[in-house]
Amino acid sequence: MQRLKDLLDAIKFEHTIFAMPFALLSLFLASDGWPRLEVLLWVLVAMVGARSTAMMMNRIADRHIDARNPRTANRQLPSGVVSLPAAWTFTLLSAALFVFAASRLNSLAFGLSPVALAVVWAYSWTKRFTWAAHLWLGISLGLAPLGAWIAATGQLEATPLLIGLGVLLWVAGFDTIYSCQDADFDRQHGLHSMPARWGTARALQLARLFHTLMLAVFVVLGVWIDATWLYWGGWLLVAGLVIVQHRLVNPDDLSHIDIAFFNVNSIVGVLLLVFTLADQFLLG
Repeated sequence: MQRLKDLLDAIKFEHTIFAMPFALLSLFLASDGWPRLEVLLWVLVAMVGARSTAMMMNRIADRHIDARNPRTANRQLPSGVVSLPAAWTFTLLSAALFVFAASRLNSLAFGLSPVALAVVWAYSWTKRFTWAAHLWLGISLGLAPLGAWIAATGQLEATPLLIGLGVLLWVAGFDTIYSCQDADFDRQHGLHSMPARWGTARALQLARLFHTLMLAVFVVLGVWIDATWLYWGGWLLVAGLVIVQHRLVNPDDLSHIDIAFFNVNSIVGVLLLVFTLADQFLLG
């Protein structure tokens, strides 16, 4: 049990909540109400499997980099708390769990599962050659609402694409903010990120742009699903959280990044999920 706890700590298992609400939002909208219990359970399993294999692959790929970075040297792989064979075993078992869950949903979900794995695994190497790694991470998490919609309907439509685009921009924004704390380290070690390329001040401006576009996408989504005042109330709360996030961080003071990254962002998806579902199924 302790080994399992160490593995889950290594991938910050509790952060699965970042993308999960958007997958559930897409699933409920696709089902036009409560989805079949079997579909809901397998979507949850698929989400856990995909996120777990992606995060552990990232830890494996970055283990030598993490060992040289004072901020990350105490992570489970570079510190030796989790062994490399154990990490690989966890990665492959999580991938197998994801593919199996997809096979229990429908043929399209199963057929696309290797593509999804390739996308989320590839992210781990993107910062070695492109500053757009933040956007790749956004794409990886943005696949969640697409997969959930396919799980419910067996096809892809405009609504999950809008949700996925919103997730892409949201993730790219907060990951850009988070990477500001490693800008100097990344430059020294030939790694790529927006802060390393353009500096912290410009990177934070780009993060604000991403989040402004994210809010615009969810305005389009609200119009698309013919939302009522309840959805727009939730949208205003999310916009307020985005503003708070950017007020917490500035180029001269990065000490509140953890609050902006973990605390604020863990609430955004939950708010959108709750208010959108309440809007559609109570008032819509």
